[in-house]
Amino acid sequence: MEIKGVCIKYPDNNISTDLIFPGKYMAILEPEEMAKHAMEGLDPNFVEKAKGKDVVLVVGRNFGCGSSREQAVTALKHSGVKAILAESFARIYFRNAINEGIAAIEIPGITEKIDENDELIIELDRGIVRNLTKGTEIQFKPLPEFMLDIIRSGGLIEYVKKKISSGQ
Repeated sequence: MEIKGVCIKYPDNNISTDLIFPGKYMAILEPEEMAKHAMEGLDPNFVEKAKGKDVVLVVGRNFGCGSSREQAVTALKHSGVKAILAESFARIYFRNAINEGIAAIEIPGITEKIDENDELIIELDRGIVRNLTKGTEIQFKPLPEFMLDIIRSGGLIEYVKKKISSGQ
């Protein structure tokens, strides 16, 4: 499975779920409305940067720390984020991302290897990020097959529906 997108980069560490999706918007239930506030606590211009693009976020350490709010993943997914390459993730955020169908990949040193607006192709099965802008490749440890199946299905709910309908 390949994911192609343009990089939007936040090399900061400890980007919390409140920065990704501010708590004052927790009453919003529609994913498309959530997307209008994605990353608002960190970058009020994120929605405009992401508009009409397939986005690969490149972020620092402990991305998604703070709380288990799933809205912080939903907002990114519906704003065009297809994958997140991080130095590291808060564990709950990592799992929420996979469950929503966003590829969450830990790559130590990633913020030093990719720049804003670089065009990327992520080969999930092979564990390779190809930077088309720089002509470079970065290796990563591929996700386990069951996580890749969840991402390929578009998230955990769709994955379970497919399993049930196939009798597995």
